[in-house]
Amino acid sequence: MTDSRIATARLGATGPEVGVQGLGCMGMSFAYGPSDADESRATLERSLELGVTLYDTADAYGAGENEKFLSPFFRAHRDELVIATKFALAIHPDDPTRRIIRNDAPYIRQCVEASLKRLDVDVIDLYYMHRRDVNVPLEETVGVMAELVREGKIKHLGLSEVTGAELRTAHAVHPIAAVQSEWSLFSRDIEAKVVPAARELGVTLVPYSPLGRGFLTGSFAKAEDLTADDFRRQQPRYTGENAAANAALLDPIRTVAEAHGATLGQIALAWVQQRASVHGLPIIPIPGTRKPSRVEENTAATRIVLTEEELALLEPIASKVSGDRYADMRFASAGRE
Repeated sequence: MTDSRIATARLGATGPEVGVQGLGCMGMSFAYGPSDADESRATLERSLELGVTLYDTADAYGAGENEKFLSPFFRAHRDELVIATKFALAIHPDDPTRRIIRNDAPYIRQCVEASLKRLDVDVIDLYYMHRRDVNVPLEETVGVMAELVREGKIKHLGLSEVTGAELRTAHAVHPIAAVQSEWSLFSRDIEAKVVPAARELGVTLVPYSPLGRGFLTGSFAKAEDLTADDFRRQQPRYTGENAAANAALLDPIRTVAEAHGATLGQIALAWVQQRASVHGLPIIPIPGTRKPSRVEENTAATRIVLTEEELALLEPIASKVSGDRYADMRFASAGRE
């Protein structure tokens, strides 16, 4: 099993070495329809065997239920893995079905204590600001996060869906280890400003949804294929005419996959992994899955190297995608660049 372990990369300039591919754990208890707890636990164990050591969750995933679910696994392997969780998405005081963004100091302190309790750990390895509240100065938010480092409650700081300018502002207050944003063959907006800023500052990129929330694997072709409670039904690019147009964009991926004897998902992941050499910075994508077989498939993609001709074939895809990443893009970095 040793020969199948993935390579490693560093989180930020002074952070830990982690597997070059992490695991997004949200779907184990939130957003993507029903899940099997036993299968999810087996997925966690198999991922660690394969060298995956960065595990990504958030307090917003199932209102803390995802952190609670992961806690026994984290405790059993505490010295072998890196825990990443997030704050900022709060429940609206007048409507429990709605979320609001909070970056204020009292809320951050409330959140970190709650996450530490749910995770049942003494310190969080990587703590992200999940989304940016533009009404709170970023220097204030990062300043509080830096205080939590000095207090020993968190080790490293992360930001999610920030602009290049916001990353520079935050990094001037306290070193940022990682920036998380959507990055895939379908979503490349961060390449314009966020990626160059991260490279200059020594910040690791952690792409979420590197498989286009499963669309790039061919596992579904339109929102109607998904269960009624699936989060992807709300995303414009997977509905109606957008979905039909975007499904046609998978053909070049199929061509490359056939040449490698690989799956569509493996080619999509290999493309993201290869951004590290293209852009000259560490990249640790966090594809989410709830099946051990998918973890094996995903980690195997770290050993696929695409040729210049294959990269050229895949290059035009993102510019042809129909529909935004979210119905409301104000809270994504692209909506503020």
